[in-house]
Amino acid sequence: MQIGELSRLSGVSIDTVRYYERHGVLPAPARQPSGYRRYGASDVQRLRFVARAKALGFTLAEIQELLALSDRAGARPDANGDIVALRELARARLDALERKLAELSRVRDALAGLVEACPGHGPAADCPILGALTTETGAVDRETPHAA
Repeated sequence: MQIGELSRLSGVSIDTVRYYERHGVLPAPARQPSGYRRYGASDVQRLRFVARAKALGFTLAEIQELLALSDRAGARPDANGDIVALRELARARLDALERKLAELSRVRDALAGLVEACPGHGPAADCPILGALTTETGAVDRETPHAA
């Protein structure tokens, strides 16, 4: 199949297919005599795998690790050490997501407090939202150590 059909079947854009090829996520395809790329069913499966991993929040580097483990599992179904590596990788992603959720919760709470404190009328210079954004030690900084 050609790249357009691969894109359609996998749900990944043509540009994304090319990006994944450049970054080694998708192996370089065989070329037809005309120069067109030629893909197979395994490429569709691989791109669907990548899309599902991305939906779970895995980074491209982590996805490459998952793919390597998956490829090894296909070649050596009895490789018990790989399941430990898979679990550790998923645990690390879960921990990172938990930290991000906590940070977002702090940002939400800080912003909610600023919105609540703003009277919604009067001079803009008196607005606590502007005050928090313009002062060195505003409420946002106190509530969110990593806010940027």
